[in-house]
Amino acid sequence: MSIKNISRLRRAKKTRIKIKVQESPRLTVFRSSKHFYAQVFDSDGSKVLVSASTNEKDLDIKSNNVKGAAAVGKKLAERAIENGIKKVVFDRSGYKYHGRIKALADSARDAGLEF
Repeated sequence: MSIKNISRLRRAKKTRIKIKVQESPRLTVFRSSKHFYAQVFDSDGSKVLVSASTNEKDLDIKSNNVKGAAAVGKKLAERAIENGIKKVVFDRSGYKYHGRIKALADSARDAGLEF
């Protein structure tokens, strides 16, 4: 693993300790070089409640850019509200809050999800 990835995982571990205390569903993201993934876990992190990604067949945008991340955020928020999840805690997985991460968060908020 690269130093950059090790540092990101270290930052993610620190924030997840703080998130676990809040006992709310956790919205977590993952960026790969080709796709963008987002999932909502239950409060203890053992079960995935809702998920969305850029490699789904029903999602129009297939690219891993800001528009794709915004589409994933909107789709995830719609699915979460359908399943009765209105309030979540945002786990950015150690990534900086800009670009694709910010686009996902903003579109999920606009679709009705509360952070």
